[in-house]
Amino acid sequence: MAPRGRPRAFDRDAALDAAMQVFWRKGYTASSLAELCAAMEINPPSLYAAFGSKDALYEQALARYGALAVPAIWGGVDGAPTARDAVESVLLASAANLGCSGRPPGCMVALSSVGEEGEARLGALVREARADGTHRLEARLARAVSEGELPEGLDLPAIARFYSCVVQGLSLQARDGASRAELDGIARSALAAWRELTSLEPVPVLRAEP
Repeated sequence: MAPRGRPRAFDRDAALDAAMQVFWRKGYTASSLAELCAAMEINPPSLYAAFGSKDALYEQALARYGALAVPAIWGGVDGAPTARDAVESVLLASAANLGCSGRPPGCMVALSSVGEEGEARLGALVREARADGTHRLEARLARAVSEGELPEGLDLPAIARFYSCVVQGLSLQARDGASRAELDGIARSALAAWRELTSLEPVPVLRAEP
């Protein structure tokens, strides 16, 4: 009998990337072990040996996604010269990245419903990841106030939440097939609200003619 060749080395990062793509595209519950194993090119015993459980695999895939997505979308916040530039960088980076071909559209974190699928611990991790972007924006806005760029008295949490909601909305639009140009248009429309959001002057209320 001819000797067997050396077994192919297990590439843990590649397997985790493959699992991440499945979870990202289908969600936690709809991603079966059979589908995960097929994508990762391993058998169930190897999956459990390497990652522990489906829950643990999802948690690691979520962390893997964060390591890739956070720099791509949120990486320009701290280094932007102004708070407006920081918000612009997040919005335009979201428009550019959330609809890229070759990977599932939208954001794995924004689109996740794992907490509503009976996985409370994983749901808490997802909510924490979603809140991270809001915290980043709020911290950058607070810095702008301390540096005199923005006036004191603004509702910084509300502004940060507004733009976080826009990013999450861009994710849903990307999942539904919006083009890069359409996503970019949404981002720029949201940026147009910056002046009103960061002004202490009351915004006039438009009333319909009787």
